[in-house]
Amino acid sequence: MLKCRTVWRTLAPLARTSSTVCRQNARRAGLNNGRLPACVPAAHMSTAPAGGGRENQLYVLLVGATCVGGAIYAYRTVKGDSQRYQDRIDEISSRPLKTFTEEPATPTQSEPPGERINQRILGIMSLLPFHCRTIFEQNHTDEPVIEASPEEAAEPPVVEPDASPASHKVSSHTPYLLIGGGTASFAAARSIRARDPGARVLIVTDELVPPYMRPPLSKELWFSDDPSVTETLRFKQWNGKERSIYFQPPSFYINAEELGSAENGGVAVLTGKKVVHMDVRGNKIKLDDDTEISYDKCLIATGGVPRNLQVIERAGEEVMKRTTLFRKVEDFKSLDKVSRNVKSITIIGGGFLGSELACALGRRSTESDLEVIQMYPEKGNMGKVLPEYLSNWTTEKVKKEGVKIISEALVKSVVSKDDKLEIQLKDGRLVKTDHIVAAVGLEPNVDLAKSAGLEVDSDFGGFRVNAELQARSNIWVAGDAACFYDIRLGRRRVEHHDHAVVSGRLAGENMTGANKPYWHQSMFWSDLGPDVGYEAIGIVDSSLPTVGVFAKATAKDTPKAATEESGTGIRSESETEHTASSPVASSAPSPTGVQHKDEYGKGVIFYLRDKVVVGIILWNVFNRMPIARKIIKDGEEHADLNEVAKLFNIHDD
Repeated sequence: MLKCRTVWRTLAPLARTSSTVCRQNARRAGLNNGRLPACVPAAHMSTAPAGGGRENQLYVLLVGATCVGGAIYAYRTVKGDSQRYQDRIDEISSRPLKTFTEEPATPTQSEPPGERINQRILGIMSLLPFHCRTIFEQNHTDEPVIEASPEEAAEPPVVEPDASPASHKVSSHTPYLLIGGGTASFAAARSIRARDPGARVLIVTDELVPPYMRPPLSKELWFSDDPSVTETLRFKQWNGKERSIYFQPPSFYINAEELGSAENGGVAVLTGKKVVHMDVRGNKIKLDDDTEISYDKCLIATGGVPRNLQVIERAGEEVMKRTTLFRKVEDFKSLDKVSRNVKSITIIGGGFLGSELACALGRRSTESDLEVIQMYPEKGNMGKVLPEYLSNWTTEKVKKEGVKIISEALVKSVVSKDDKLEIQLKDGRLVKTDHIVAAVGLEPNVDLAKSAGLEVDSDFGGFRVNAELQARSNIWVAGDAACFYDIRLGRRRVEHHDHAVVSGRLAGENMTGANKPYWHQSMFWSDLGPDVGYEAIGIVDSSLPTVGVFAKATAKDTPKAATEESGTGIRSESETEHTASSPVASSAPSPTGVQHKDEYGKGVIFYLRDKVVVGIILWNVFNRMPIARKIIKDGEEHADLNEVAKLFNIHDD
């Protein structure tokens, strides 16, 4: 069609010229015979007896010959184009077979596909007339050109299993970039792929392993009977079922080098790489090896880094070598090895992580001569979270696990002396140990804030985001690093697994255009062994007024029984998908007698602010979190919280 149009444009001026000459001759003949040119019939133009008759016949023959020649040329040209097109299709169809069987050469030894195609196009253009080539060149930039991408040009499409892989480079652009390899990133990747099945998602993490769940690192892994647990990272849940800490096996992910050319998209993980700079205006990042990757949309899920005590940081290299800041898989492996080779470990910190590790190592101490010490500035375990009476009760439980408790302990200095670490407390007490585990909190990782120009919250830390978890128009933040606005409880930052799952999932949805606000009240849980555990939601701060309603526990009121009912050790996986619309109160009456002061087998603790429930702890009460979430969401005052506690059926046998 292109060449037909060119031929017509070439012949049209000639035809118009011939027609003009014919009219001029007819007018001249009419004047010579004394006739008006306007009255000359068009049919007699070629038969006028006076001058110009032969010339008219010559022009008619010329026009006719030109038309016939043009038609023949157009026919042959179209036919030739059709044949060349068919030859080209046959060549492309046969190329994979030739590649697999005849071209095992590396990309550097073969001509890039894009170059071959361009040479073929130039060869075809050389066969065209000048006018056709001109029009083709003018329209060349408006038509799609078959050109291999940089990855395709650098990589032969060899798919044989025994073929040795060529040297690859990571694509310089990805539509979805997720910074951080934790729970929030994986939840976002899964959400993006659910809404956009063909999406290409790249996760960049400084760890050497794919995304995994962190809670088992301080819980179930320590209770495994498998001596190779540090290698397999598989564990038995309280219900006896076995699972891995990794969300997905390696086969779930595609190679980062192949992401750009993956026809159906996929999720790739670039391990062992750290993002050191972020150019928000240019929509690109720089890795620690100077590699630059551009993106369309980006999620920051950098999590946090464990805090350390300044007295330990100033104590010198020898003390730092014998101190563990517990956070990652490598920290678990390292501490597991240490616990089998030393005689004393001291855990500094009485919060969630410190208490969980104390119970885990304490259980191990009963099988060896390991001494486990836990020290903290509060009066009892979980002193910043639990009411004092429940904190004291928890402390006694931890002691029964084989842990030596040192409460109201403020560390003054730490020195290495005589192959021991000496911890000097401010009240004069001296503790000697072989190894220290510092579990004193988490600092949100906001290293990218400066280069990216993103706002960091001065009160809670973390990247400040809006209700849709956005920090900028094409940048979202999720997980521990996000400081978000809670429509019920105000601005917050949460450092728990469930929040990472839900916020990552929402960020992924919003990255694909959902525009949903974050309204979820995330929960968290902690287990002090298989017999004592709790779940919490909202603001749980021991400085707030609390009301506790307790009942006698039964055999089913344990973390072990809870996992048997839910089928998972990660309890938030079962409860975050459900909501409570109309909870039904228990028909059993509340106990009328005075409850024994030490009977805290199971119960509900309400945390109040301005007489409104803002936080709830379910103590050995499991799978009731949707009810607690609804109570906080309603934001109502309750005259009798004993009646509210009946919604959790704690008095049922």
